[in-house]
Amino acid sequence: MSWMSRQGATLFIRRKGMVKVAGKCHFFYKVPFFCEIMRNFGVSNLCGRWPMVCPRIMKKYLVTGGAGFIGANFVKYLLEAYGGDVEVVVLDKLTYAGHVESLSAELDRENVRLVVGDVNDGPLVEGIMEDFDPDYVVNFAAESHVDRSIDGPRPFLETNIMGAQTLLEAARCCWQLPEGGFRQGKRFLQISTDEVYGSLTRDSGEPRKLHLDGPLETVVAGRHGLKAFGPGFFTEETPLHPHSPYSASKASADMMASAYFDTYGMPVCVTRCSNNYGPYQFPEKLIPLAIRHIIKGEKIPVYARGENVRDWLFVADHCRAIDLVLREGEDGQAYNIGGFNEQQNIDVVRLLIDTVRRLAESEPRYRHMLSIGPEKVDYSLIEFVADRPGHDMRYAIDPSKIAGRLGWYPATSFEDGIEATVRWCLDNADWAEAVTEGTGGYL
Repeated sequence: MSWMSRQGATLFIRRKGMVKVAGKCHFFYKVPFFCEIMRNFGVSNLCGRWPMVCPRIMKKYLVTGGAGFIGANFVKYLLEAYGGDVEVVVLDKLTYAGHVESLSAELDRENVRLVVGDVNDGPLVEGIMEDFDPDYVVNFAAESHVDRSIDGPRPFLETNIMGAQTLLEAARCCWQLPEGGFRQGKRFLQISTDEVYGSLTRDSGEPRKLHLDGPLETVVAGRHGLKAFGPGFFTEETPLHPHSPYSASKASADMMASAYFDTYGMPVCVTRCSNNYGPYQFPEKLIPLAIRHIIKGEKIPVYARGENVRDWLFVADHCRAIDLVLREGEDGQAYNIGGFNEQQNIDVVRLLIDTVRRLAESEPRYRHMLSIGPEKVDYSLIEFVADRPGHDMRYAIDPSKIAGRLGWYPATSFEDGIEATVRWCLDNADWAEAVTEGTGGYL
């Protein structure tokens, strides 16, 4: 078995009980020679795996899909929050939505490595699990664009369902003890979506004022003008009722993760988030797509009349929630992650137009980045297009469980998050051009 992190980093090759290392070695391996050395130093309980030799206990993360949008932001979060006290291996196939450019600074650090590979590659995944022996496996790896799933469902089944099962089985084989049970301090986290619940009712044209109490007061502390476009919210008890090939594949993966807990007692959690936005999001999704079109002075496509409602979550807030679930969550549980931030698609696009125009008018450096003058950045850029099949009308998450049990709340208001995202997209237009080159028809 061999796997390489990136050019100039570490290559590990393991054959017939011997270890060959090129570059700097940060892993030790379960081989008789090294085990005997450690026994000579009085270390006898290796639990079947070789511990990392360092002056402090480090948490080790296998982050699949870690070069994608949320995964890359999670790697950045880990390094900012824990610095050198974590070790991260990113496993990513580097498809159209995964990019080394999103982790360029992180991959220069000694405690982060990238393995280019497929989560469906059983021998590769098993080798990483055995040699790296992570404390946490965080599965972001997924095909996630609904329109692409409608045009071609098969890759969604292969990656989202079979890929998740390959990871679950490799983790089970690595962590399960011969006498039963699992090694302490291990957890598998399946990252999912609120789309697995289907669609909520939208019962009026105008939103109603939202009143919250109890632990949910913290979730919305300091925010005003909260609204809801219907009477209900997704809870963890809401039955799964997916409507697209994408959401059906994610629901299947969720059920597989739960089955590994129910059948084997494996330490597994599932998180289901609302629509994320923020830096490094591939520009086929609504917010970065709209910003890119505004910069170029092109029409912004909006489905139907833009009345579909989504609950928006800034990606940094999502990353904090994931960290809390990994460290403090309860095995076998699902946690909804959202912030009572319902917005119509058309209102999101209008806010983006207003924000870009305001920044271009007030800051000359942004004005020069636009292909049109700030005075032409207006709602005439909006172009309504035919709705997509099976388009869910409304998503809205009730995060009472994660707020009450783990103390999580979103720290970023939608307005602040949108401005930060617009600034990032304007400042990193070259990134968007680099990652979209040759990707074709959904931009």
